[in-house]
Amino acid sequence: MKAFPVNAFPSMPGGGSDLDLPHIRPSGVEEQPPIPQKLIEIHGWGRAAGAMSHLHAIDSVADAVSALRSGAGRGVTPRGLGRSYGDAAQNSGGTTLDLTHLDKILSVDAASEPPTVTLQAGVSIDTLMKALLPFGLWVPVLPGTRQVTIGGAIAADVHGKNHHTQGSFGNHVRSFDLLMADGSVKTLERPTGGSWEALDDDGRLFWGTIGGMGLTGAIVGAVVELQRVETAYFTVDTDRCSDIDDLMARMSTGDDAYNYSVAWFDAVTKGRHMGRAVLTRGDKAKLSQLDPKRRREPLKFVAPSFGTIPEVFPNRMVNKLTAKAFSEFWFRKAPKHQVGALQNITAFFHPLDIVAEWNRVYGPNGFLQYQFVVPFSAHETFKRCFEMIVNSGHLSCLNVLKRFGPGNLSPLSFPMPGWTLTVDLPIEPGLDKLCDALDEEVVSVGGRVYLAKDSRLTAERFRQMYPRLDDFLAVRRQADPEHLFSSDLARRLAI
Repeated sequence: MKAFPVNAFPSMPGGGSDLDLPHIRPSGVEEQPPIPQKLIEIHGWGRAAGAMSHLHAIDSVADAVSALRSGAGRGVTPRGLGRSYGDAAQNSGGTTLDLTHLDKILSVDAASEPPTVTLQAGVSIDTLMKALLPFGLWVPVLPGTRQVTIGGAIAADVHGKNHHTQGSFGNHVRSFDLLMADGSVKTLERPTGGSWEALDDDGRLFWGTIGGMGLTGAIVGAVVELQRVETAYFTVDTDRCSDIDDLMARMSTGDDAYNYSVAWFDAVTKGRHMGRAVLTRGDKAKLSQLDPKRRREPLKFVAPSFGTIPEVFPNRMVNKLTAKAFSEFWFRKAPKHQVGALQNITAFFHPLDIVAEWNRVYGPNGFLQYQFVVPFSAHETFKRCFEMIVNSGHLSCLNVLKRFGPGNLSPLSFPMPGWTLTVDLPIEPGLDKLCDALDEEVVSVGGRVYLAKDSRLTAERFRQMYPRLDDFLAVRRQADPEHLFSSDLARRLAI
């Protein structure tokens, strides 16, 4: 393993960093000249409903401050790589801040415990992993794709296969720099208080911003805690499960023995094998567990690419024939029972990243990713939701089941202890009725849907699903009383 060089990520002249820039006094938005921008169409990853917005490419904090002035009326929306599935990073008729040019890793403290990285908010998890892994450093929480910015990961409080052991991304954020509505930049450090009531205003703003979907301000930089690894590989146990009951029983009794756990399940097959699944669970591999060939380059990042999906697919490519064929193939290709297999990062975490723009397979109409969580005690409600999806006639091939551990102090963070299910459903007639029926079941047991995936929830249902909404609204009123930071999602949900 390489020693981390002190000057691997040099600071800016004068000893500062880009997180300190620009070196200007906090200024009112009206003092910065507006930059006219044409309206262009942007959309979420589901491609279901685009929006025309004034997109500003932000190269510095000063650029962002300048762009705030043009947000009068429809407001300003921060945006990263556009991997939220719905309208969270859309702002119809308003201003959208493209923060992906704030993409510098500024410094790494590899000697501290835990190690930390200081970086701008537009750095992607993909870039960060490739920079850190050669030095034996690891990002603690990985969502289903590496193509997510750090700012987006914080704003959506993303989670991964290890939520039951490590929590969500926000749990590992030491501090962040937040561009406020008045043009100032505030550095917020993670508070030590263990309850919302014990937090001061800055502590509440910290946790309100985590999971706050960009509605308290624009995150422009952060300090994130890291972990140490010996290799870039994982020891993985795989089991085929005969149906949904078999799957849930295995996860309930065995997940605690692993740091990572996830299941793909069949949402097409009916009858006695309804919910048959492939359960994969694993842990970081130690150097001693690698074969001689892999041991020569134990920290090699394996990230193959099979190119980009072209814009040629019609609607209804996901139909009964293709969905059944895919589900049969995916189930049969997995071993019935395998222990201790070595898998690289892409195979274990991010198989979809092998193909760029894979969402084009769903055609021009796009798709809806519906993800919900219900408490463990709502076992029967969860199964009923599952059966509703399978029997609905709406087809999904990319289906995920996980178990969540405890949540954090964020009022709008999605995870809570319970079962979380995700399906990708092509946009077709009747899908709204299915989702409305699922919402009703989820709400009835105190569950909720994930805002980073949502594009159709009503304001009434949203309030029922997030009982701490008033805590968030109080934070937002204090941070941004004029609601300069807004989005299509915020208007739809009346946040």
